[in-house]
Amino acid sequence: MSLTAALAYARHGIPVLPVHTPGPSGGCSCDRGVRCDSPGKHPRLRHGLTDASTDQRLIEMWWARWPSANVGLCTGIAMDVADIDSPEGWHGLSHLLGGTLPPGPRVRTGGGGWHLWFRPLGYGNRVHLLPGLDWRGLGGYVVAPPSRHVSGAGYRWVRPPDDDLPPGPAALRALIEGPAPAPSAHRRIAHPQQYGRAALAAEADRVATAVPGTRNDTLNRAAFALGRLVGAGLLDTSDVTRELDAAARRSGLGRAETRRTIRSGLTAGRRAPIDREPAPHVA
Repeated sequence: MSLTAALAYARHGIPVLPVHTPGPSGGCSCDRGVRCDSPGKHPRLRHGLTDASTDQRLIEMWWARWPSANVGLCTGIAMDVADIDSPEGWHGLSHLLGGTLPPGPRVRTGGGGWHLWFRPLGYGNRVHLLPGLDWRGLGGYVVAPPSRHVSGAGYRWVRPPDDDLPPGPAALRALIEGPAPAPSAHRRIAHPQQYGRAALAAEADRVATAVPGTRNDTLNRAAFALGRLVGAGLLDTSDVTRELDAAARRSGLGRAETRRTIRSGLTAGRRAPIDREPAPHVA
């Protein structure tokens, strides 16, 4: 059943990845078992989201190896997802949007929350947009039906997807965008190596000093921003990974969570490199 669903998602252009499953004792199928802090929700693949695919033969091979694997879907490519994990998140989003939620695909998660699908907005993940509400965009993923939750309940479609996803409402988009960036002079980067090193130092410091509740989101944003510099040839992936990993440890983030977040943020950022030499302004 999971294989059939995984292949169907892939046919609609959504990169798929096999995800660990909850164990019978409430733990996880990973090596940590009952000590896992994210049972049934993290990738089985060595490189996580980087290895996600829409290739039918590869997906069939994965599920032949792990027939009970939960189904993970990369976000930010075919869809973005509003991830609601509490009544406060549901009511907060409804209030933000004027009392009604837009029509579109809806998943009831195994934990009693909701996943609402939207057209991709082009932004990365946003954690704690509102209490109980996260946004899964570029560099993110969600667990999808018919996967199983550690509670024993399954993920199920309440309103199945079609070919016409709703756009992100203006109020929600404004919340995701955050404050407008300061105006830039759009000048050519005169000293690329110094620029890259300064940016790396600044982002690492931001991650190291992030307060609880914002740490993972700060790390994701930093990895995405620095990934754009890696994509432009201004930084090396190994240098960024090393500095962000050390900064995340100082902030108190765990090893597994840190590695997943850095990898996914860098991957998304490299796909959207900065322009080192913007075109001249024409009045």
